Amino acid sequence: MIYVHPDWHLEGLQDVLDRALADGETHRVLPPKDCILRAFEVPPSSVKVLIVGQDPYPTPGHAVGLAFSSDGAEIPRSLQNIYTEYCADTGHPRPRSADLSPWSEQGVLLLNRVL
Repeated sequence: MIYVHPDWHLEGLQDVLDRALADGETHRVLPPKDCILRAFEVPPSSVKVLIVGQDPYPTPGHAVGLAFSSDGAEIPRSLQNIYTEYCADTGHPRPRSADLSPWSEQGVLLLNRVL
């Protein structure tokens, strides 16, 4: 089930998604259907920071609907670069997980430009 917080007011989006997912019958679509709009599960009023990625990770099992986030055991290079800057700027230790769900819950909108 695709959930978008109602405050985003994305009317007409279901038609666009239906067409894209129909195309996914013949072409690979990532992330999985239930994660496509995961970045929009939080209300816009809670967003404090926007990080824009280019495309979802192309490897099945890695794209999870939040830009740069991954369920994979290995941290993707692009996220390693973000972590390097994060540690340098904040002095915090390097995160050990590629799951950025906690960032999303704290107001970081992790959006891929293809949306």
